[in-house]
Amino acid sequence: MELQADSKKKHENLNQKDQIKIRAKQGIEFPGIEMRIVGDDGKIAPRDGKTMGELQVKGAWVIASYFKTHSRDNFTEDGWFKTGDVSTIDANGYMEITDRTKDLIKSGGEWISSVSLELALMSHPKIKEAAVISIPDKKWSERPLATLVLANKNELVSSEELKEFLSKDFANYQIPDKYVTINEVPKTSVGKFDKKEIRKLYAEGKF
Repeated sequence: MELQADSKKKHENLNQKDQIKIRAKQGIEFPGIEMRIVGDDGKIAPRDGKTMGELQVKGAWVIASYFKTHSRDNFTEDGWFKTGDVSTIDANGYMEITDRTKDLIKSGGEWISSVSLELALMSHPKIKEAAVISIPDKKWSERPLATLVLANKNELVSSEELKEFLSKDFANYQIPDKYVTINEVPKTSVGKFDKKEIRKLYAEGKF
């Protein structure tokens, strides 16, 4: 409770936009739970709100294993549960999930969040849905490909327009080079974007 009160005081002087950004994050640790971010190199990432890595948790409320299994494959040797979520933690302890490890794009050694790109693209008035996947690239290893469902099929949007729109919040290397318009984003049985199916369609040359 004291930690929450201290954090709240720190944020009272922030402008409304920055306060909303903090409130949109997943939250802070609570008693009995520890969190850490671990990078590809196995090192614990700094709490700077920028450095991404896998979210790992440990504590009394964390599962010992998945239901009806005794597998410890998702645990580190020192007992931390590997969530599979790519996240950041800021200096005040606020954690934000940016992607899933399987959907994260690594281009030229830099991480790119597919979820952040999707949310930004879907805020464009001409875009109804957007799903971003990684595709192979000879120079950069991977590059983001954006598949789009238009809000109005008769109102097209150019790649130049989208690149300019994204440039307000993303660095050049994070912005997709290719955009593909599709009729509908494939979805799983629970309504989530089925990126496995999108990757399959790309591999088959469907777009």
